Amino acid sequence: MGVPISIRLDDHVRAELEAQAQARGIGLATLLRDLATEAARTARRERIREASTKLGQYLAKDEPGERFYADWGSAGAAES
Repeated sequence: MGVPISIRLDDHVRAELEAQAQARGIGLATLLRDLATEAARTARRERIREASTKLGQYLAKDEPGERFYADWGSAGAAES
C-alpha cells in the first residue's frame, strides 16, 4: 500500500494540473500519482541504460570483451 505525502504547489501550477486531471476525468491526486509513477519508471529505465552502457564500455576495453563484441550477432558466435 502507498504512503501518503504532502506537497505544496503554486496556485498556477495547481490550476494547470487540476485542468489536466479534469480533462482526463480523474482527480488531482490520481493525476499526480500517475505522473510520479511514470517519472519514476523513466528514471529507472535511464539509470539501467546508463549502467548497461558503462558496463559495455568497461567490458570492451579488454581482449575477451573485444572478441565478444566482434562476434556479437555473427552466425559463428552462436555456434561456438
